[in-house]
Amino acid sequence: MSPKSERILLRGVNWLGDAVMSTPALLRLREARPDAHITLLTHEKLSDLWLNHPAVDAVLTFAAGETIWSVVKKLRSGNFQIGLTLPDSHRSGLDLRLGRIPQRIGYAPSLRKFLLTQPVETGAGFVRMRKRSVGEIRRRAAAAPPDATRDRPNAPPPAAHHLHRYLRLVAALGANPEPLPPFLAVTDGEVAAVKQKFSLPGDALWFGLNPGAEYGPAKRWPHERFIAVALEAQRRLHCRWLIFGGPADVPLATDILNSLHRTFPSAPPLNLAGRTTLRELCALLKLSRVLLTNDTGPMHVAAAVGTPVVAIFGSTSPELTAPGSPNDPRHRLFKSDAPCSPCFRRACPIDFRCMKGIETEPVIAAVLDAAGPHRPAGNSL
Repeated sequence: MSPKSERILLRGVNWLGDAVMSTPALLRLREARPDAHITLLTHEKLSDLWLNHPAVDAVLTFAAGETIWSVVKKLRSGNFQIGLTLPDSHRSGLDLRLGRIPQRIGYAPSLRKFLLTQPVETGAGFVRMRKRSVGEIRRRAAAAPPDATRDRPNAPPPAAHHLHRYLRLVAALGANPEPLPPFLAVTDGEVAAVKQKFSLPGDALWFGLNPGAEYGPAKRWPHERFIAVALEAQRRLHCRWLIFGGPADVPLATDILNSLHRTFPSAPPLNLAGRTTLRELCALLKLSRVLLTNDTGPMHVAAAVGTPVVAIFGSTSPELTAPGSPNDPRHRLFKSDAPCSPCFRRACPIDFRCMKGIETEPVIAAVLDAAGPHRPAGNSL
């Protein structure tokens, strides 16, 4: 088979952060198969993420609740020779098999192996995000400090980061498994368009603030602490804040906006929660000097468009889902030392000590450091 005739289907992941973490694998696959036609199958909510991406030739989408036969029809019409599924779900493997793709690659947990022609081992560095039981959390929290940490596992190795999971899959097609920084393509025209749409003055120094987290409240640093950090950064650097979030974050974002506006009425923040498309979010994060955030999808987007990130981790693990490449020096990460963290739960069943234990002062210093040397406002963007 001529390489120019190769038609490869990648079944993408369904969460924004995971999709961004898969971009190094897509870039490596493009590097290994430069003449192949690569199609990404993704949920329609993420389709615009791949606009102008150098690793993707075409995008197929599916909607929530769309029948498997509707998806299979699209795959059969694509005449794909190779299918690679990034998620571990049985449904994603079944899509490839029923889509009559002859070479099917993916991880093969439990009964999924029969759906694939080339199952891939998870690798020595794999660490599953195991949700702790409420009983385990209470036991760890109640133990005396020496006992609370005695049975804590060592920090996961760099190879445990989720981007390596995707790299190991494309390595089955001969791609280089060494990590690259996640990358999303945003044009200067897109940045100019959001500045015009939201009437952003060109002489302002914009910082991003992302206080929500779709997964649940256990991933959210107290909003009073976001406010404290934002106020101090604005006092010192004369920046202005773009507040990001989804529709569910509008009340939280409004409360933060009101607090900042009272202190800086002449340089108020802009509340963008629930107001941006995915492409607009990418462009707004690109023009931000720094993003202060919880562990969320926008955190990964910011890193992938080149914006330094200051991120708060409590119930989750930066070793597994840090922004950018593992140990990327552009980003400043705060991790709880609570003995019950990471628990990977949506809501804390005890006293939220993982997030409450992260104070504002070091986060303020990290935001100032990540923002870099202060330039005159007229040259800030």
